[in-house]
Amino acid sequence: MTFCGSLGGLFFKYASSMNVQENTIQYLLKLIIGAGFYGTGAILNIYVLKYLPYTIVYPLTSITYIWTLFISYFLLKENITWKKVVGLSFITFGSFILV
Repeated sequence: MTFCGSLGGLFFKYASSMNVQENTIQYLLKLIIGAGFYGTGAILNIYVLKYLPYTIVYPLTSITYIWTLFISYFLLKENITWKKVVGLSFITFGSFILV
């Protein structure tokens, strides 16, 4: 579910960087794909909430930031700074404590 959320954000990023007047079809396609990933993540979240407590599932959605960091580095060529690594470490550590 968290990976789907990150992919949704990626396609929204792709759509936001396009010229809507010149590429309307591609823009709408990226928006639809992004919404589809977000929707899939939401449905998976609802499914997981059926079996696990809310106090576990909701904090674990922060794992989305881990996926986002890697996606932005590998696909968008964004830099990873030491502050991001520290933040990622806190998220990872906190997720392990919850589980």
